[in-house]
Formats: sequence, structure tokens, C-alpha cells
Amino acid sequence: MSKGRKSSIEEFIALSDEQRQQIFKQIEAETPQQRMAQSRQLNAKERSQWRRFKKKGRPKVGRGAKTISLTVEKELLKRADAYARRLGISRAKLVARGLQAVIGSAA
Repeated sequence: MSKGRKSSIEEFIALSDEQRQQIFKQIEAETPQQRMAQSRQLNAKERSQWRRFKKKGRPKVGRGAKTISLTVEKELLKRADAYARRLGISRAKLVARGLQAVIGSAA
């Protein structure tokens, strides 16, 4: 995007609260049929982008992931969750790191 021109989002954010509320009211007053009448089909570039975004999903790590069921003693799980929160990671990431630390590249 060129430096001299604001994006539609930036232009909307720059509006006053009253102007934004007016736009919201206009949009909410439209029926789905009216919105469809104003819409258009995606062009080739937009269709390509849509397909790319649609199939993204979660990023693969390694060869992908497998969901498992795991039984863990309640107190240990409580401590693990607290530790993961302190590190700012998910429980799954903590378990994966633990397995990696124990097994390493031996398996």
C-alpha cells in the first residue's frame, strides 16, 4: 500500500464515534437480500487468496500432530498447567517439550 493513501480500515477508524455509529445503523438496517444485491463475485486474485486462506488451518509442526488421550494424576496436572502458564505456552506444548527432553533424538 502506498504511504500517501489510507486504507479503508484506517479511514473508518479516523471517523468520529458518531459517524461510525451512523454507518453501523445503516448496515444493520439492510436486509440480507439488500446486502447480496450490493455484493459482487470475487475476481481471480481474490479467489486464489480465499482458497489459500481457507485451507491454511493450523500450521504443521514436523509431520503434523496426533490427538491423544492421556491420564495424568490431578496434582501433577495442576502443577503442569501452572508451569505452562508461567512459560506462556499451552499444556500440549509443555507435554511435547517434556517428551522431547526425555526421548531426545534416541527414538
